[in-house]
Amino acid sequence: MSDFTPLRSVLYMPSSNERALEKAKTIACDGLILDLEDAVAPDAKVAARESAAAAAASGDYGRRTVAIRVNGLGTEWHDDDIVAASQAGPDAVVVPKVGSADDVARLVEAMERAGAPDHTTLWAMIETPVAVLDALAIARASQRLGAFVLGTNDLVKELYAEHVPGRAPILPSLHTALLAGRAAGIAVIDGVYNDVKDTAGFLAECEQGRQMGFDGKTLIHPGQVDGANAAFAPSEQAVADAEGLVAAWEEGAGAGVVTYNGRMVESLHVELARRTLAISAAVRALAADG
Repeated sequence: MSDFTPLRSVLYMPSSNERALEKAKTIACDGLILDLEDAVAPDAKVAARESAAAAAASGDYGRRTVAIRVNGLGTEWHDDDIVAASQAGPDAVVVPKVGSADDVARLVEAMERAGAPDHTTLWAMIETPVAVLDALAIARASQRLGAFVLGTNDLVKELYAEHVPGRAPILPSLHTALLAGRAAGIAVIDGVYNDVKDTAGFLAECEQGRQMGFDGKTLIHPGQVDGANAAFAPSEQAVADAEGLVAAWEEGAGAGVVTYNGRMVESLHVELARRTLAISAAVRALAADG
């Protein structure tokens, strides 16, 4: 867990906006998705591609995880996007509407053919019914697949569902994606919250996502960063409890039953506690980097 990468707040930034790319260097998010898809008009996509590749290759974003979201398979921009993004060597290439293990294989082959370095992973957006139903096969399709990103707006649309507080219409889909991601050992990042003025609703959805087990949340506005960072970071009490539990386990090694605060400690509790400590350490390191 020492190399844990926090992804509490992953902010979409339009790559067609040079000011936004510059501002992103000062935003306290854990990750950036330099967008070539939804946030970029068709006549600006080629220039945005060049800007995103230059930004990702610059090294100017510190410890933030930097990803490029390309246009989807089958679009006129996709092939050139994959080549440019792969050659820029970001932390990840994000692809919308990945629907099958075959899609993953095609994408990974294209990335490797374009010369993507080993550290550049594929993040698959899960945002269609078929992707949810095939989530485990998608998650296990390649060692280069590093994360699921939930595309909740498209998922709601394709289910003919509605956006409601608590997200009951799509909870089964979110759980399915989480189950598949955890089975494959990849990160799973929650979808966006659309109303940037509804702080209470946004924070409630962050809390729900943390409770469900998401690693963090994708964001559409810098004003959402602090809330996501707080929601998905371990509290001071959680860190103290984790430290105490790990210490009790190590002190009691070989002594039979180990207890902490009156509760029996098993190896699964220790694993979770060490994960909490790894997240906390990674968050502190990210904050120190600025």
